[in-house]
Amino acid sequence: MKAFVAGATGETGRRIVQQLVDRDIPVRALVRNLELGRQLLPPQAELVVGDVLNRDKLAEAIADSTVLLCATGAKPSLNFTEPYLVDYEGTKNLVDVAKTQGIEHFVLVSSLCVSRLFHPLNLFWLILVWKKQAEQYLQQSGLTYTIVRPGGLRNDETPEAIVMSSADTLFEGSIPRQKVAETCVEALFQVESYNKIVEIVTRLEAPDRPLAELFAGVAASE
Repeated sequence: MKAFVAGATGETGRRIVQQLVDRDIPVRALVRNLELGRQLLPPQAELVVGDVLNRDKLAEAIADSTVLLCATGAKPSLNFTEPYLVDYEGTKNLVDVAKTQGIEHFVLVSSLCVSRLFHPLNLFWLILVWKKQAEQYLQQSGLTYTIVRPGGLRNDETPEAIVMSSADTLFEGSIPRQKVAETCVEALFQVESYNKIVEIVTRLEAPDRPLAELFAGVAASE
């Protein structure tokens, strides 16, 4: 297994890269700024400069990777095209190139509530709408996928256990980014994660169950 990570210098992406390194999985990390990548990412990661919007260079960036994890996401800005470009067009580019490169498993970090049009986050240039469109494009691609929809993202690390549910069943809650990263990387090892949308939050009162068991408890997407 060799992993390619898009959005590698983001708060979630850098944790995914670290998880892969910790599990001795070779990783190619896509960065737009090489110096920033060197500052934020572990030295074991192979850094490749590129952009998900530059489709022509993605095949070269992905190279011999066998699995792909996408943790890209538009940042709040006054540019109303940002969510469309990053969350939809960028993901589409990754999906298309992943198919030509023979990627065996595509893990996409999405968001809770993407199916709710009237959600406050859609005031940020319809960001959830574009994430949902990207999900659907991946689902229809023929690639083996896992779509991870986390609740509100936090940078703290807490002992709260992960709660995992199927699509459009969790509508509130939060989760540390570290646990999102753990879920994404574990999905690579679990056949029970294949072709599923999983929604995840953490709750203090929830029983601490292995991720393999949590994935097995979610039905495959239609």
